[in-house]
Amino acid sequence: MKVKIGVLSAGGDCPGINSAIHWLVYSAMDKDLVPRRGVMFEVLGIKDGWKGLIEVRPEKKNSKNEWIMPLNPDIVRTWDRYGGTRLGTTRINPFDPKNDKSDLIIENCKKLGLEALVVLGGFDNLGVAYRLYRKGLKTVGIPKTIDKDVSETDYTLGFDSAVNIITSDIDRLRITAGSHSRIFVVECMGRKAGWLALEAGEAAGVPIILIPEHDFLVDRVIELLQRRKKSGKRYSIILISEGAKPRGMEEIHEKRGRDGFGHYYLGGVGGFLAEEIEKNSDLEVRYVALRHLQRGGAPTAYDRRMGRKFGIAAIDMVVNEDFGRMVSLKHGEITSVPLKKALDRLYLIDVEKFYNTKDYKSIDQIL
Repeated sequence: MKVKIGVLSAGGDCPGINSAIHWLVYSAMDKDLVPRRGVMFEVLGIKDGWKGLIEVRPEKKNSKNEWIMPLNPDIVRTWDRYGGTRLGTTRINPFDPKNDKSDLIIENCKKLGLEALVVLGGFDNLGVAYRLYRKGLKTVGIPKTIDKDVSETDYTLGFDSAVNIITSDIDRLRITAGSHSRIFVVECMGRKAGWLALEAGEAAGVPIILIPEHDFLVDRVIELLQRRKKSGKRYSIILISEGAKPRGMEEIHEKRGRDGFGHYYLGGVGGFLAEEIEKNSDLEVRYVALRHLQRGGAPTAYDRRMGRKFGIAAIDMVVNEDFGRMVSLKHGEITSVPLKKALDRLYLIDVEKFYNTKDYKSIDQIL
């Protein structure tokens, strides 16, 4: 029996997506597994995420060629070594109250003959996968976001690569900071969860880390910087999540409005902090926003390996008809969890366990 399935990536790109798609296709089309499974798969890649399923007109050949990419091992052979997503992605919300396209997506999946749809996404787009499942579409989720804010999994694709990039960038900035005896405020991603800042900050030895889970005081940041200067430290680096907030203030965001899911485009809190430090002290500060650099480039070995595991697991879930669920890493084991459970809450830093709220850094005591 031959079964046709679709795969798409939605939301922000990150390293590891292509690895997951590579291994999903390899596993799906492995002829040695056909006797055991009793099924042979045909895999269709959906271009540009949900947009592809909205724009495609399956009955029109030109439209189908524009939005649908038949995948096989030869096509995806080298994909696992590249960052981003070869299928493309967009930030479209099919359940936008002003322009709901969810029924059209389901209709087009039927016209394409898809028996199941594998969705690589973060919190919002896994939410779309779940809502489509509730409406009758057979979906399987693969968590991918550099924020690592999806609950019920210990890992999301892209996180390790982003941590490595941030760590490497801070290593570079440390050299010029030390040369000129300056302070650098480095802004990284992390809307609600500060995992990127905390783990990259730990790895790079950053003395001050500011995260969304705990609002900071500008005066306290200045105190910590002055203390370091008096102790003979030649320079300082502050790593701040884009979603971190000064106490008593809202998130600082850009002026270009909101995305399809109603979120403001965050950015600028690092610049705000740098200005406040210079305004209220004699310290010289430079501001660097890493922005899209931190989710670019080739995936790390870990993201390639996790992409492999997640991609293969997604096909296993389709074979076993475990729909409405998400691939998950828990306690070192690959498993699956209901999408509904994964979407009950964001996975945030437990400040009491992992964060020093007095000195704005990772905890110093382990045991």
